[in-house]
Amino acid sequence: MGYFRGFAVTFRKLFEKRVTTSYPREKRAKPDRLHGRHVLNRYEDGMEKCIGCELCAGVCPANCIYVRGADNPEDAPVSPGERYGFVYEINYLRCIHCDLCVEACPTEAITETKLFEFSFTNRADAIYTKAELLVDAETGRPRQLPWEDWREGEDEMTSAWMRATSPSGDVTYSGRVAWSGELGYGIRAPEVGQSADAGDDAGDDAADGSGDDAADGGSA
Repeated sequence: MGYFRGFAVTFRKLFEKRVTTSYPREKRAKPDRLHGRHVLNRYEDGMEKCIGCELCAGVCPANCIYVRGADNPEDAPVSPGERYGFVYEINYLRCIHCDLCVEACPTEAITETKLFEFSFTNRADAIYTKAELLVDAETGRPRQLPWEDWREGEDEMTSAWMRATSPSGDVTYSGRVAWSGELGYGIRAPEVGQSADAGDDAGDDAADGSGDDAADGGSA
């Protein structure tokens, strides 16, 4: 009897609507917080956000990040601080996309895109260098490598935008945009459910306890 039940399931499926997508021509929508390929960001003036502090490398549980900082040239500084990321490498044969590097970064320099469709023909290609990770100096857009399948919007709303909500659950940050301006994107909006849009000054109300979120304990 078990055999007939199995054939019955197969027969019913013949008349149901197909759910298979024609990949790679079509792709399913990706979650907002998907952890994919990293990028190194710039400020809106074009300066690099990375200061070479090596916190991302220190917190990485897979030891896949290698960073070395150097002193900024006085005549042509690379970043706003005293130092900048001279060497930056990520080994994607080790990376587990845990996003801890993003959370550890004090300047929001490293974030993760929604791109996860990339493959390598040799081990050397799996080690992304700073030149490959750093966004374009003119547009702020990530650089597409030959083995990557970039699509429209996969570079937007990288995972670090979550920190534009309420750091450590502190209600005084509810509705405040904590995200610094980024080349090519400007200032990101707060997460869905926050009380302010990008550019609003509602954070002042939340700070003094007069905001709606501050009154009810915050929405983050």
